Amino acid sequence: MSTLGELGEAAVLARIFPRLPESTATILGPGDDAAVLRAPDGRFVVTTDTMIHGPDFRLAWSTPHDLGWKAATTNLADIAAMGAVPTALVVAVAAPADTDVAVLEGIADGLRDACVRLAPGCGVVGGDLSSSATLTIAVTAFGDLEGRDAVLRSGARPGDVVAVSGALDLAARGLELLFERAVDEEGAPDAARARAVRAEFPAEVEAQLAPAPPLLDGPAAALAGATSMLDVSDGLAIDGRRIATASGVRLDIHSAALESTASLTGGEAHALLATFPAEAALPRGFRMIGRVLAGEGLSVDGVPYDARGGWDPYVDGER
Repeated sequence: MSTLGELGEAAVLARIFPRLPESTATILGPGDDAAVLRAPDGRFVVTTDTMIHGPDFRLAWSTPHDLGWKAATTNLADIAAMGAVPTALVVAVAAPADTDVAVLEGIADGLRDACVRLAPGCGVVGGDLSSSATLTIAVTAFGDLEGRDAVLRSGARPGDVVAVSGALDLAARGLELLFERAVDEEGAPDAARARAVRAEFPAEVEAQLAPAPPLLDGPAAALAGATSMLDVSDGLAIDGRRIATASGVRLDIHSAALESTASLTGGEAHALLATFPAEAALPRGFRMIGRVLAGEGLSVDGVPYDARGGWDPYVDGER
């Protein structure tokens, strides 16, 4: 075993760089103080997200590959939700000095595999390594609008159809299973039990630990005339209200179109929630789950839905 402290930054980077995916937008990649990227559209979409051991993941439950995969996909989903095509990632990792270098190699492999499978042409173009008592992964993602207008949260209009692409409840069910069955007698995360739960419920647990959001459906929605869109990361209730508030409308959700009650309240689904003109043909992958009405807030089957639902990091603390 070689630790980060034993190897030092230069040697660790030499082992990490070959594992990272290249971006087709790269003019100058890792090695200088900054990367240089092509921006054919003249604009680019950018987002960032942080994953911290404790509130965001448990090392007993997630493999290093899972961490790299999820760090990539949570950011790539935000790019797709703007109707853009992901082009590049910048990744910063802070880890304890006694961390085995294989952990960072696994994270790099997860970043690569997520890009290759879900966002071909997107790559890691730079980042930073640092030391910290708590393993932390921060990713900044960039995307190309390819000449289209960005799809905002503020464009929904009364009469639009509310639609979603991707499962809304699997990730929430996966997290519930992990907290129920993948802990020891004191409630601490247990790696062996987590592996057993994952083997028994692979779809649910992998939706939580290694999500595969429908990234290609974001640009497809933009081309189909989506009037608003976002990535459902905090739960359909919370994120649906975000579109309603930004657009000055009410989103009415049809309960019969949902998989379960967890579809409203479960977080980290990373499905794409969008609204479309009533006359538009929904692109493949999207299914109708409601209507946009005049008014404000969120309702279910016409009844105002006032429960917060979902997850707020400042209110709910650690998941």
